[in-house]
Amino acid sequence: MIKADLHIHTGYSPDCSTPLAKIIERCLKIGINCVAITDHNTIAGALDMKRLAPFKVIVGEEIETLTGEVIGYFLSEEIPKGLTAEETAIRIKKQGGAVCIPHPFDRFRMSALQRQSMEKLLPYIDIIEVFNSRLLLLRHAAKAEHFAQAHRLLSSAGSDAHTSSEVGNAYVEMPDFNDKDHFLAALTQGKIVGRRSGLLVRLHSNWAKLRKVPKGQ
Repeated sequence: MIKADLHIHTGYSPDCSTPLAKIIERCLKIGINCVAITDHNTIAGALDMKRLAPFKVIVGEEIETLTGEVIGYFLSEEIPKGLTAEETAIRIKKQGGAVCIPHPFDRFRMSALQRQSMEKLLPYIDIIEVFNSRLLLLRHAAKAEHFAQAHRLLSSAGSDAHTSSEVGNAYVEMPDFNDKDHFLAALTQGKIVGRRSGLLVRLHSNWAKLRKVPKGQ
């Protein structure tokens, strides 16, 4: 069995300043041996992590669509932000990727897809993120789990880490896998493990975003 944190950001995201080396160090320390790097609107960090990490890395991207964020796993090409959620999902599928909906039903995030948008995407969705460590209310996780079960979708979990200390706060304990299809099959046997990260981690994200704003803007 492996421990897979399926939602991690790196310094390649605009609201994160964590170096890849720090994430690797943290994973080795706590026994996370699979990560999905899901930087905002880029796969550059994931590709670099895949070359550097001594454990399994899924190339992912958390993509900003017109109605909320969608995660693509097992990507080989970057998907631009600003498309419809449906077009984004189609592009993920066209390159053989898997579609995951992150932090659904989280009313405190403007980036969360609403139920109506999710229902329109049902033909394309593979996975619902049923636990995200940055959730403020556990009832949002319960709603996500209920939605996944009602529509017979796979469940995942991720820390949504923007700092190295958050890595591993949520993960899926699951069988090892070799590719996307094996990954989806392994998720059917996955066990969700997680805890919330607390409010202070959001301050780190805001500070990182401010530091990256070009001077004069």
